[in-house]
Amino acid sequence: MRKILFAVIALIAVLTTAKATAAAADHTVTFVNQSGQAIWVGSAVNADGSVNFTRLPVPRNGQSATVTIPESAAPNHWRGKFFARQGCGGTSGSTFRCKVADCGPWADRCTTGEQPASLAEFNFDRKDALAPWYNVSYVNAFSLPITITPRDAQATPPECEAMGCTQNLLPYCPPANLTRWNDGTPMLCTNPNRDAKTPYSNAIQSRCPKAYAWSKQDTEPGNSVVGQCRKCSGFTVTFHNGR
Repeated sequence: MRKILFAVIALIAVLTTAKATAAAADHTVTFVNQSGQAIWVGSAVNADGSVNFTRLPVPRNGQSATVTIPESAAPNHWRGKFFARQGCGGTSGSTFRCKVADCGPWADRCTTGEQPASLAEFNFDRKDALAPWYNVSYVNAFSLPITITPRDAQATPPECEAMGCTQNLLPYCPPANLTRWNDGTPMLCTNPNRDAKTPYSNAIQSRCPKAYAWSKQDTEPGNSVVGQCRKCSGFTVTFHNGR
């Protein structure tokens, strides 16, 4: 009987440990490139101890790549953003530059703040029972359509909803805010004032209500710009076609 009891206790201990390990698993973010061009994933973090990535992927059109969020290591949170660098070229560490979302001379990491672009923003925090939080931001600019979709979500809407939109919004950019590629096609729509309602924010918000078009949009009644998903294995960030 004692042997059976000890076996049961051991089994419970194993199951408890396995459950705790599973609960503590780091989230992953998978980038899917449906933009029609090569992109270099960029990233930046908040000034709160979050550790930025040093080996970011370069998915070609139609490819995907996954990173693991380092939330189980100190400081046990990761707050930051991902974006697609476009029109890049040069030697990494030297002459490498991007026409959109440039963030320094390295192909696999960012060493400066990013130039205006579409952003996928996240708050992973082991001390926040409601985390992760996530949103798509076009507050600074619109470069490519972005969607964020939770994976293996164990919740019902409005929790764990997809954020962002698949529609290319460059055709609706006010002419004064639009820059173009060398071939004349629209490249980037830049917000002239991120902290106020503008023709830019009106054009973005009316067509993509599940993304930030200006910095204070989350204070507007009935807004739906921030997502939250307590139980999921990670997220898929898809960069859609912007041409």
